[in-house]
Amino acid sequence: MTGTHQTLALLLFSLFVAVTLGITTWVSRRRHGSAEEFYAGGRLFSPMENGFAIAGDYMSAASFLGVTGLIALYGYDGMLYVVGFLVAWLVVLFLVAELVRNCGRFTLADVIAARMSERPVRIAAGTSSVTVSVLYLVAQMVGAGSLVALLLGRTSGAAQAWAVIGVGALMVIYVSLGGMRATTWIQIVKAVLLLSGTVALTVLVLVRFHGDFDRLLLTAAQHSGHGNAFLAPGLKYGGNWTARLDFISLGLALVLGTAGLPHILSRFYTVPTARAARRSTVWSIGLIGGFYLMTIVLGFGAAAVVGPDALAPSNGNTAMPLLALDLGGGAGSTGGTVLFAVVAAVAFATILAVVAGITLASSASVAHDLYASLRRSHSKVRSEVTVARFAAVGIGVVAIALGLLARDLNVAFLVGLAFAVAASANLPVLLYSLFWRSFTTRGAVWAVYGGLVPALVLVLLSPVVSGSPGSLFPGVDFQYFPLQNPGLVSIPLGFVAGWLGTVTSDEVADEAKYAETEVRSLTGAGAV
Repeated sequence: MTGTHQTLALLLFSLFVAVTLGITTWVSRRRHGSAEEFYAGGRLFSPMENGFAIAGDYMSAASFLGVTGLIALYGYDGMLYVVGFLVAWLVVLFLVAELVRNCGRFTLADVIAARMSERPVRIAAGTSSVTVSVLYLVAQMVGAGSLVALLLGRTSGAAQAWAVIGVGALMVIYVSLGGMRATTWIQIVKAVLLLSGTVALTVLVLVRFHGDFDRLLLTAAQHSGHGNAFLAPGLKYGGNWTARLDFISLGLALVLGTAGLPHILSRFYTVPTARAARRSTVWSIGLIGGFYLMTIVLGFGAAAVVGPDALAPSNGNTAMPLLALDLGGGAGSTGGTVLFAVVAAVAFATILAVVAGITLASSASVAHDLYASLRRSHSKVRSEVTVARFAAVGIGVVAIALGLLARDLNVAFLVGLAFAVAASANLPVLLYSLFWRSFTTRGAVWAVYGGLVPALVLVLLSPVVSGSPGSLFPGVDFQYFPLQNPGLVSIPLGFVAGWLGTVTSDEVADEAKYAETEVRSLTGAGAV
């Protein structure tokens, strides 16, 4: 990229950082230091505001960079991510949003602990939530590294490292100073920017092909190097039975994982009522649905205009900025420079906003679940908030380290792993707690660890980590599990472990607590 591209993109990015830091500083002066203010923003957001914030939380670097790149590289099979990400919201709308808002207070563990022995359940759910959050954060860090590599001509590994470190430092500042209120407004600003940029690029792609979508698809197939196979199922997931099973595994993870993501669940506590939580979900489905429909156009547009040769070195992560550069008039043109800079800045904004939301959710799990459970005395609420701020720093350090390690993997693929762990560990215990009368504490603990441990072990033993040229450690081979996504095995194991722990437990489920949970979840009576 030319110096003009770099300068303009960095100026726009700096402007976004300045605005969001201003929001954070303004909010930090107004906050009261209470747990409700820090974790839930005082529950003062309207359904529309929260819907935009949820959309901002969900439309991550995986969506803006990774999904577009996968469609550009693999055509039809890349669109499977779009379907999975969008269908997942039906599960959230019908099974989770309103019930979680009624039963919980700040975290997933609040819902489960309402009718279980609190300490072991909070430790298990808190551990799982932090693990999922860190995996999700790694994807955002990889996206940050890819963008900076593109801006600086892919010549400086040190520049990528500093980009990851810078994003990590900013997310810690956002969370520790501003809490949920600042994070939410950052998400809203980012969602508006992202949707505006996506609409503009989609219009430009359609104008380039005179509104003829058939012509766009045919040109994409022609330039992809795969011919008509680019527009048919099987290019990535149809070569053999292992690839087909990997597709089923990925689909399960994407569809079921959203309902177990801690940073998504925590957003339902920022509105005053369960009805507002449901309306927030409807808003977010509309915004997210429109966005993903546009990524299909942009993915095929990148294949047709940019071509796979330019996208392959970054595993597709740079498809959106390179497409913007070409649509604006190409390298060296004023239009290309401006459009590239805007898209790069929006992508940076996307990464910053999402990592802030994830870091807040994971630090809340550390402080509200793990710290509060391991510490016998709960003398001060303020001390828990202080722990959450320190936890944000620790989680940021871990995410930075893992982001540097995994910087050559596609960000959408990395998010697929996080979804698989969330669906394996968090979703079974959440659904059992809400809908199974006989569920016990042992069942809850076993459901979490019975999904979490197999998911992590299977990832470690998969082609993602070793045994293939594109793995994290290509020089060694301890690959014993053939699938890249563990969801097909680990999700059923989570449900089976929860059932087995319950039926082998000597504990008798508390009927009164289940009845209270059922009434609260369905009516909102007694909800915080």
